[in-house]
Amino acid sequence: MNGSEAGEVLPAAVLSGAPVDLQARTVRIYRPAKPATQSGEWHGHQWRMDWDVLGKGHRWENPLMGWQSSADFMQGTHMNFSSKDDAIRFAEKQGYEYFVQEHNERNIVPKAYANNFLHSPKKLKHIRTK
Repeated sequence: MNGSEAGEVLPAAVLSGAPVDLQARTVRIYRPAKPATQSGEWHGHQWRMDWDVLGKGHRWENPLMGWQSSADFMQGTHMNFSSKDDAIRFAEKQGYEYFVQEHNERNIVPKAYANNFLHSPKKLKHIRTK
């Protein structure tokens, strides 16, 4: 038995001895959006998994600077996966509750500059500038 056998998925937290706070974490699985300053696909094929922030009990205010501090070490962590199924399989194996946020596909309408000069039988538009 090497763990790759088909059958019931046993959460890894059962064997790891991790604290109960970390066993029942909720994760979000999604495809990150392309930055507005980039063109092309920009890693559009990857899926990302983020951990939800824990409740108020794990945060406090730093008395020196007034910054918010946290005991949640998974808060700023994310993992990348090559497919949605891989991310779901990992979350199930770790015993995490997960939800999948589907990617909004872009609807690209093909445009051409020449279409601005096409003849149409309608009345001409007169645009006044003054």
